[in-house]
Amino acid sequence: MNFGLIIVGDEILSGKRADKHLPRFIEMLAARGLALAWAEYVGDDPARITATLQRAFAGGEVVFSTGGIGATPDDHTRQCAAAALGRPLALHPEAARLIRERMQDVAREEGRPYEPERADNRHRLNMGVFPEGATLIPNPYNKIPGFSVGDVHFLPGFPVMAWPMAEWVLDTRYAHLARPVVTQERSVIVFGAMEAALTPLMEAVEAAHPGVKVFSLPSVDHPVHGRHIELGVKGEPSRLEAAYAQLKTGLHEYGASIGPELVR
Repeated sequence: MNFGLIIVGDEILSGKRADKHLPRFIEMLAARGLALAWAEYVGDDPARITATLQRAFAGGEVVFSTGGIGATPDDHTRQCAAAALGRPLALHPEAARLIRERMQDVAREEGRPYEPERADNRHRLNMGVFPEGATLIPNPYNKIPGFSVGDVHFLPGFPVMAWPMAEWVLDTRYAHLARPVVTQERSVIVFGAMEAALTPLMEAVEAAHPGVKVFSLPSVDHPVHGRHIELGVKGEPSRLEAAYAQLKTGLHEYGASIGPELVR
């Protein structure tokens, strides 16, 4: 299955907050031999969030959505998920129990009585209002859960909560997809060549070695190598040697000026 990531929030697109989710999700998946197929950033616009989630629900992929599941006026993800599914919103009984438990914990820590009927406490229960049929994702940080509908999983925007919750989903729902295979890269610095001229060689290497991907990373102002292309192959270690050998042979036949080689 492919994995996708939706990151919701005006604060990311405006630059008020720097996104930390994308590199962390790449790391979490890689640790399990998996990879992120795509990522999308969405502002706090209900119509756009709903359209994005409609594609996620219809795509047949595993999708994580971070942000917008709180209960303030700029949090729209829960409502948009329900609209995308065509389902009503409902207070999840177990979510309500966990939220009340959290409120009791906070009251105890602050040395005051728990007042369940106080307006702000009743409002906090909205954080447990999910599309009908949703299942819960436990939150080890403060007990207030996220939720899943099928293979689309909704998490808070806070990394301290979202990341352990995502790991729980991966290890609970998708442990069978984890692979012990380590992906490696072999590459070489190529000076004075154009990507267009090397494209036939890249295509030939990929065609000859299924499961191996060829990558090309051009640079025009590298502080050490100046203008160059990092050309390489990535995939399972057992498949790389032959593919990399073909790539280097092709570069020599092309007459390319070759610099340092890299292994990752």
